[in-house]
Amino acid sequence: MPRDKTAAHGKIMAAAREEFTKSGFEGASMRAIGERCGMTAAGIYRHCRDKADLFDQLVSPAVKRLEDWLDDHVARYVDAVRRDGCLQWRDSEIDMMKEVVYPRMGDYHLLTAKAQGTKYESFLHDLTERSQDQLLRYIPMIRARGCDVWDIDPKELHLLLTAYTAALFEPVIHNYLYEDALRCLSTVEAFFLPGWKQLMGF
Repeated sequence: MPRDKTAAHGKIMAAAREEFTKSGFEGASMRAIGERCGMTAAGIYRHCRDKADLFDQLVSPAVKRLEDWLDDHVARYVDAVRRDGCLQWRDSEIDMMKEVVYPRMGDYHLLTAKAQGTKYESFLHDLTERSQDQLLRYIPMIRARGCDVWDIDPKELHLLLTAYTAALFEPVIHNYLYEDALRCLSTVEAFFLPGWKQLMGF
């Protein structure tokens, strides 16, 4: 890619981030993005198919980072159980927020608060469903190892995971400062983790 095109693309992405953050996906326009970066809408379309593609370019790396962390998180627990039955409490979604989400608050703010009208508009619901599916597959494994896991109905588990996910991402939705988000996270950790440990037989 020629150097000037790379520079132009960076300007477009920065302008799109500003416009989507200000107006949300539905309220943003390619014209407004063009005005922010000093380009015409036609010029912007050389770098994306449409507004949805531009939004996707901004947030898809953040989605992948989160999915990669969750996949590694599940794999670590499953491997430990299969290998030696180790049921020690390891990392949790609290660590995910500290390591992945809160340091890149702007990316995840777009996903959780500005994505109405895109394929990401149910991002938190989809994340909850993903966590529930993984947990329901994991519970029989640790129960077979003799863990005293609660017999919980999927509807009850969905309720708990929805509340937990909402609490974790509330600072993201409101775009808190990093330090304020970490303080809230300490409260969420103190409230939820003892319950999760009891539920999972730790």
